[in-house]
Amino acid sequence: VGKVFRGTITDAPDYDPTTDAESLYNAMKGIGSDKEAILDLVTSRSNTQRQEVIAAYKCSFGKDLIEDLKYELTGKFERLIVSLMRTSAYHDAKEIHDAVKGVGTNERCLIEIMASRNNRQMNEMVAAYKDAYGIDIEEDITTDTSGHFKKMLVVLLQRSIQSTDLYAAGEEQWGTDEAKFIMILGNRSVTHLCMVFDAFEKIAEMSIEDSIKHELSGDFERLMLAVVQCIRSVPMFFAKRLYKSMKGLGTADNSLIRIMISRSEIDMLDIRECFRLLYEKSLYNMIKDDTSGDYKRTLLNLCGGDDDLAGEFFPEAAQIAYKMWEISAMTKVQLRPTIRPAPSVDPAADAQALRKAMKGFGTDEDAIIDIVAQRSNAQRQEIRQAFKSLLGRDLMKDLKSELSKNLERLVIGLMLNPAEFDAKMMRKAIEGAGTDEHALIEILVTRSNEEILAMNAAYKDAYKKSLEEAIHSDTSGLFCRILVSLVQGAREEGPADEERAIADAQELAEACNADSDDMEMKFMSVLCTRSFPHLRKVFQEFVRYSNKDIEQIIKKEMSGDVKNAFYAIVRSVKNQPSYFADRLYKAMKGLGTDDRALIRIMVSRSEVDLFNIRKEFKETHDVSLHEFIQGETSGDYRKTLLMLCGGED
Repeated sequence: VGKVFRGTITDAPDYDPTTDAESLYNAMKGIGSDKEAILDLVTSRSNTQRQEVIAAYKCSFGKDLIEDLKYELTGKFERLIVSLMRTSAYHDAKEIHDAVKGVGTNERCLIEIMASRNNRQMNEMVAAYKDAYGIDIEEDITTDTSGHFKKMLVVLLQRSIQSTDLYAAGEEQWGTDEAKFIMILGNRSVTHLCMVFDAFEKIAEMSIEDSIKHELSGDFERLMLAVVQCIRSVPMFFAKRLYKSMKGLGTADNSLIRIMISRSEIDMLDIRECFRLLYEKSLYNMIKDDTSGDYKRTLLNLCGGDDDLAGEFFPEAAQIAYKMWEISAMTKVQLRPTIRPAPSVDPAADAQALRKAMKGFGTDEDAIIDIVAQRSNAQRQEIRQAFKSLLGRDLMKDLKSELSKNLERLVIGLMLNPAEFDAKMMRKAIEGAGTDEHALIEILVTRSNEEILAMNAAYKDAYKKSLEEAIHSDTSGLFCRILVSLVQGAREEGPADEERAIADAQELAEACNADSDDMEMKFMSVLCTRSFPHLRKVFQEFVRYSNKDIEQIIKKEMSGDVKNAFYAIVRSVKNQPSYFADRLYKAMKGLGTDDRALIRIMVSRSEVDLFNIRKEFKETHDVSLHEFIQGETSGDYRKTLLMLCGGED
């Protein structure tokens, strides 16, 4: 069966290689070159046609076109144009050669190419490598890598030769044994492996990806994840790679160039679609914002169109979206804290030590931090109690008078019990200049019913009026109604009800055609009341009934605080640690750090799921939370945050 063409670059009709060769020759003649003419011509021909132009150029002018381009152009633009002129097999071979022969090995490049190429591409690359460098690619790769990482790369090189059925061996195949992972994933029938993954998920109640993250580490882990992602969906794999190549500080131009070139005649349309599904902007806009000049123009030509203008899913993306919700529903995430109760501690001794650290001239911040950040919240409450009964003093007042600024806010936050802390954070978000709507949303969306009820009581106790009244006096319209609904702490609990989920999904899909007020009301009546497991099923079925993704609809059809509230619910339902990771990233990136958000999340999640949040942070942002905090904060405040963070990933 011929695969449908999903690229953006095709053969140019009625073209003549000799005319093209002449145009390029003229564009490079004289002083300065006509870069626009070069890039427009090169990006409007297929790779096969470009090879014919190279031949015609040599025939007409007795010169090597690639050498002339290298001489005339510079920088990233030169790399991009010259790479477009090579056949894809030679381009892959050169990338691998540079990856193993340069200073230090470029593992990312090896992983990306070896995990994503099909058998035919692999065979052609192996031949091109031998032809260009006179040595077997396997020899170069094996001298430059080691361990399980090396073994798996060799398996991937071999896989073009054979494919056997391994699942017959049954579940006991699955172990933490790296060799088993290699054996199973190296077996390359994609449809077969997808069935294996589904079976694995049912047995293990976790996705194969999570299992790999738990069991493996380093480059080997990254390679195995890439292999799994490519088995699930190659376009999805590249969408993630493209995003990582552009976001954050600086652009990883080599990756960007490599992916845009290698996929332009294969599946760029699917990659764009997946990109839009995963991120808040289209691939086109991301490239536009992140690059400049002729380099940018060339990349945009390879990208093709801008998908922020479109709405419906392509069939393949709809299936991927459906599958993503399904996996999210199957997975039982093991929530892991970073702070656990300290063994055998004596609250009275802690209270004495804290008093000593604050008595007299100067404060011993280290002593305070070492106690406070290394106790669980329940243990801190015992210390507060002991401080009062032994010393007749109020620990909170003493800490406030001894500490200042962010360190004070952080330490006090840790000393409050969770309900008091949430109440205080709600109070801070409501009072003062301007409301912090993001904080209100984050707290009310992510807390359980129990936590919300406890927070309500603590709020009333501390501020002598109900939290609901405070919300009323500070917000308005539908946003106010959403918050009031959430603050009731009456969300349903329990598993999904299949039939009702389908009915809910149909109603939401129909509401998308109604006017915006009716639509928002309908969304509120489902999103604010149903249990999270139930909503997972609703959002999954929504894809089926509307051929759209619920996140896209919310971003497109709604605006302001209402949009942000619904979006937060969807993100939390999909993957709450990932939602928090995103909030942390937003709190620290850009100018100035939103310390209140940073403190709020680090304190409130440290005994719940901060470990999971760290993992998601690393996965999405390619930098660890630890590194990020280290770069964005300083002094004792930083030291305390890093203790809460609990390690480098």
